[in-house]
Amino acid sequence: MHENEKKEVVGKARGGKALAAKRTPEERKAASAKAAAAKKELSSLPEISYGSVDTPLVINGVSLECYVLDDEDKTRVITTSAIGIGLGFHPDKASARLVNLMGGDRIKPYINSELSERLDSPIRFKYPSNSIIGYAYPATILADICDAILAARKENRLQAQQQHIAAQAEILMRGFARVGIIALIDEVTGYQRDRKRDALAAILEKFVSKEMRPWLKTFQLDFFEELCRVWGYSMPEKPGAYPPVFAHVIRDIVYDRLAPGVRAQLQDLKKKRGGKMHQWLTGNAGYNDLTRHLGELTMLLRVTPDGAKDQFLSTLERFKPKITIEELIDASDAKKPN
Repeated sequence: MHENEKKEVVGKARGGKALAAKRTPEERKAASAKAAAAKKELSSLPEISYGSVDTPLVINGVSLECYVLDDEDKTRVITTSAIGIGLGFHPDKASARLVNLMGGDRIKPYINSELSERLDSPIRFKYPSNSIIGYAYPATILADICDAILAARKENRLQAQQQHIAAQAEILMRGFARVGIIALIDEVTGYQRDRKRDALAAILEKFVSKEMRPWLKTFQLDFFEELCRVWGYSMPEKPGAYPPVFAHVIRDIVYDRLAPGVRAQLQDLKKKRGGKMHQWLTGNAGYNDLTRHLGELTMLLRVTPDGAKDQFLSTLERFKPKITIEELIDASDAKKPN
């Protein structure tokens, strides 16, 4: 066949071409609009950011397909089919059987309105590198689902053929605590490692400036007067000639307590590009937090007896302890609704 000759259209392409030829212009226009709408909807769905089918969450021998999505909240999800399979349903009908079970008269009385709403509105997400749409629930509701099933069993509401479902729910409940499900998914999907890095990057973006700011008198004289008194030193006659140990003290009580990772970044910038550490703080959050913290330290020093540095440090640790990245992430999670 000559290269310019048309090749015969076969298979699905031939069928599609024949179908298109039979359609009216209005039908072709409607089909095109429907395809465009589907494509637009698909592009708006969150994608899997962490996790794969090869790295399920395994709880007491039960494998659950789980992911971290790339939406704003980095939602941790378990697929609807995985929850159904985890409760003992056949994989081919797991999602539908789960919906029927939770909406049935035997379980529904034990479900609150919030859980009912979430069960009716699963999260739609997109698998990477293809157009397959998945359905999932927030991971934190798995415990609520199991709670409802076990409550129904306790009240003898389950049928004999549903007892194995309650047994599976009990297995899952024994294997995880509600507050721990997020950490388990972060670990198994690999998100925990990058989450620490992202959290640190966000802190440094907030506190550390990209350019050195002009010098401003930041550490006031009364701060050093009180520091010398509590540490048992006399104020030096020469301005700024403080005991060498104060360099370590200031790193400990000042910069280490602003936010995780900030002190190390400021020291690195000072070493490479000069200036004072406080000149590398941002003009809003960074510098404002520093000056506010210095004011609090000065007040705390004033009410501390002469030479009682250990008492001061103990009080400081109670009221403003050093915070790690992990603690910061945990505190952020605690503020989010389940």
